[in-house]
Amino acid sequence: MRIVLAEDHFLLRDGLIRLLGAYGHDVVAAVDNGTDLLEALDREQPDVAVVDVRLPPNFTDEGLRAVLAARKRNPELPVLLLSQYVEPLYARELLTSGGRGVGYMLKDRVTDGGQFLDSIQRVAAGGTAMDPEVISRLLVRKERDESVGSLSEREREVLELVAQGRSNAGIAQALFVTEKAVAKHISNIFTKLGLLPTDGDNRRVLAVLAYLDQ
Repeated sequence: MRIVLAEDHFLLRDGLIRLLGAYGHDVVAAVDNGTDLLEALDREQPDVAVVDVRLPPNFTDEGLRAVLAARKRNPELPVLLLSQYVEPLYARELLTSGGRGVGYMLKDRVTDGGQFLDSIQRVAAGGTAMDPEVISRLLVRKERDESVGSLSEREREVLELVAQGRSNAGIAQALFVTEKAVAKHISNIFTKLGLLPTDGDNRRVLAVLAYLDQ
């Protein structure tokens, strides 16, 4: 894959370049600020962007703002955000920005090379890869929302795993149920969230977006 990387910490940026290169991926641009990131995204049109939320000069949300601007011009740009801390607001902004291929991972997870690379691949393929801790924080905020009451406890568990990018088989293994049961739960989730079958939309991604955006 062709990857644009934005990370201001030199050692982490260099380590990610080496890790991605070792697995055959091409980091076509590696930048350390939001302005250069937006230029690189427009110029390179990468398969996926891996972006630190907080970049110079202010270290607030420069990385997020750059990718949101880029996705306005290219809604299908896959983006995996990296953050030192759980910041639900930033995760929600990315998830509700439209398009497919979104992820949010804590930097601590980057030490697990397999999990990190798997997340990048899922995002590049148009799926989601949300850090379990981020998802947990987002879902807790939803407990008071009336619309959450339409989903059963098991359906919420299934949707949380969908948000993490798990396949039906992976969900079945995690919950100790059959794949047939998982498929039924997901079908019920689609129905309750009003997501009808279409040719062009990934309902798994839309379900996560609809649920977290309520």
